[in-house]
Amino acid sequence: MATLALQAAGQAVGGLLGPFGAIVGRAAGALAGNIIDQRLFGESSTRVVGYMEDLSVQTASDGSPIARVYGRMRLAGTVIWARDFEESVEVESAGKGSGSTVAEFSYTASFAVGICEGPIARVARVWADGEPLDLDLVNARIYYGRGHQPADPLIEALEGDTPAFRNTAYIVFEKLPVGPYGNRLPRLTFEVVRPVGKLEEMVRAVTMIPGATEFGYHAERVDRTIGPGESAADNRHLDVAVSDIEASLDELTAVCPNVESVALVVAWFGDHLDCAQCTLQPAVESNERETSVAWSVAGESRATARLVSKDADLRPTYGGTPADEAVFSAIKAIKARGLKVVFYPFILMDLPEGNGKTDPYGGSE
Repeated sequence: MATLALQAAGQAVGGLLGPFGAIVGRAAGALAGNIIDQRLFGESSTRVVGYMEDLSVQTASDGSPIARVYGRMRLAGTVIWARDFEESVEVESAGKGSGSTVAEFSYTASFAVGICEGPIARVARVWADGEPLDLDLVNARIYYGRGHQPADPLIEALEGDTPAFRNTAYIVFEKLPVGPYGNRLPRLTFEVVRPVGKLEEMVRAVTMIPGATEFGYHAERVDRTIGPGESAADNRHLDVAVSDIEASLDELTAVCPNVESVALVVAWFGDHLDCAQCTLQPAVESNERETSVAWSVAGESRATARLVSKDADLRPTYGGTPADEAVFSAIKAIKARGLKVVFYPFILMDLPEGNGKTDPYGGSE
């Protein structure tokens, strides 16, 4: 209908320019009308995105060696179990009234990777195709290669009777999205920790530092505003736990299985070498920093607290005093692992160059 109508209209308008104009106008009108008719009455079409014909997973061959680790080492693993890729599809309309759709396929993989001979203390970090892999964002289970470890429930549910791969450290990924890796299993490497000798077993107590860190002791993630609508984690720099202290305590209890107590260092700041004139106060790195958890120590807020000094590049020379809430959080995290806590007050003397204060030992300042 639109083809005929616009064809006639185009011929009439083009006819004003002569016979050749009528021909061009008729053709242009027919083309425009055909497009409209296809939109309104044409058959629907589906565009396929990301489809894979072969869903099988290539696994490792028999006879691959099993590594033995001493200390801390980064190494690649070997696929010891895998299922075919699982497929899912999401269909969306390509446009209003077009009748066309887009079918987008995505795939996940469930597989196990043997890492090394066990037992090990910890898998500290994981990389996928050379990029850090945050295990908190995927469904993964780590087995440390102990002689009594159970079979993985996923493998057992799918395969029935299955080995527990005892004395072999391995990791099971359940429904890992493989789209970011080109719809294939990524090349995985692992940082493995295995204590050697008897030193770690003899450790009964440790001192935890840094004592100057505003939120480094908070067991939950604390975000810092770095720009309009933009933030970054203030106390999470490892992809193996929700916070730095949780990662540290995990490694401590794994590497030193007989540890009993932790001395938690908390620093305040002094401002004079003469005890009669020295004041001790909590301090912050910046009075204007915005964080998801408000900094507060002994009634001082960020706005009223002392500032630590800065170096020549205007960077803080110390971290700030741990927030009271961060200290409470750290104590709970330590106690949750069955460890005793010793509160360890610590004094840092913040006396930058050019302070102008009298040196009690006879110096110029």
